[in-house]
Amino acid sequence: MFGLFKKNKVLPTFAPLVTDMHSHILPLVDDGSKSLEESLEVMEIMKTTGFQQVRLTPHFQHPRFPNQADDILKRYQNFCGEVEANKGSRDLPTMCGISGEFRVDDGFQGYVDSNQLLTFHFADPKRGSDKGLLLIEFSLSQRRMGLDETVFNRQMEGYDIIIAHPERYPYFDSHSSMLEQFKEQGVYFQVNILSLDGFYGEVAQRRAFEYIENGWVEFLGTDMHNVMYATALKHASTNKKIIKLLETTEFENKNLAK
Repeated sequence: MFGLFKKNKVLPTFAPLVTDMHSHILPLVDDGSKSLEESLEVMEIMKTTGFQQVRLTPHFQHPRFPNQADDILKRYQNFCGEVEANKGSRDLPTMCGISGEFRVDDGFQGYVDSNQLLTFHFADPKRGSDKGLLLIEFSLSQRRMGLDETVFNRQMEGYDIIIAHPERYPYFDSHSSMLEQFKEQGVYFQVNILSLDGFYGEVAQRRAFEYIENGWVEFLGTDMHNVMYATALKHASTNKKIIKLLETTEFENKNLAK
């Protein structure tokens, strides 16, 4: 009888998202995790904040991280086995695949030409293109010529494009004609959760909320790299404005769940 008066269980902040679709926790391939143990610690923290699934998206960036798709896929398979063998009693999110975060730089066309664009899909097979969702990023310092053409060409080839953390590019703002053009073309935007908590500074924080208010943002991602980022994610999970946002705004992350 007393069970009738129990309060409903409060879910962790990021539980409505279900899936984190942007992370760098495959060890020793980019500027993310440096070890299996660090990845396990990070994933455990991610689970406590509400994520049930996590997708790995290592950098493909010339010349800093010249990763190759075949090698990354092999490393991912090995990593899955190592996680299972070493997680012990840790409660971890499920890994739901690996793709990539591709920098539009001097090496990008090479990945296109050699068919190395690792993508992912919506859970509903009737949604999205056959070639899948392609996560791309731009330079964090200066705008590269031909970004609009590059994005359009990939769309014409059959990819759905997600632009990672547009709030972090100093050459865009909430009135950017290029960002408006991208939205008119059906390009998806993914904002970093840590941007919403001020991790990248006040300008990125303001833009992140403005882009969401504009109705431009379909996905949120952790852009998880290491324990410092995981600690920042825990802090973000207590941010009242972020909690309210997730209570009032639906994002596409949950539609990636499998």
